[in-house]
Amino acid sequence: MALGYLRIPYESIVLRYDDETTPVKLAGKKMLPILSSNKKVLNESLDIIELIDQDNRLETKFVTSEKTYLQLETLLNDLGKDIHNLAMPQWIYTKEFNDSSRLYFQKKKEVKRGPFNQLIKKSEKFIGNLKPKLSKLEYELTPYFQSQSFSLRDILIASHLWGLYVVPEFQFSNKIHDYLQNIKKLTNFNYHEDLWKEK
Repeated sequence: MALGYLRIPYESIVLRYDDETTPVKLAGKKMLPILSSNKKVLNESLDIIELIDQDNRLETKFVTSEKTYLQLETLLNDLGKDIHNLAMPQWIYTKEFNDSSRLYFQKKKEVKRGPFNQLIKKSEKFIGNLKPKLSKLEYELTPYFQSQSFSLRDILIASHLWGLYVVPEFQFSNKIHDYLQNIKKLTNFNYHEDLWKEK
């Protein structure tokens, strides 16, 4: 999203979740995303965005300042708990995964969250937990998060929320759906269009 908004040309290379060799070879640990540019390799999202947002068009310096980011991180963690429990059992059936990477992902994530088949049975609970949190978020959209200007905060929030589109039982309010679709247009976000075209 950041690369798209800043209109920086890039090539997206999709790695399967069970590919440990490539990220370790490139960046020393299994962590994505990885940006490889001009012999510099970074694999922390905020570091990557700080590097590419040279003109501070995403207000990166303000958003990553200690006080601002602490508030945002609290919000993202609060949303993330229910989003991940609700969406992870669905994510593994998207085209990002093949049989081996699906099994690898599921085994890793079930250690922390419990069996996916049990999480699916609790979908209504997770949706119920999200409703007041998303209602509160709506009031903060003016039309962007706590601002009339688009910023890195919106990218971080949208990247958390986007995964809920795959959950059949869940539906965004009109306001949040419009917010996400607007961000999609602003950032030329195509969610690995190259991958979805694979046969």
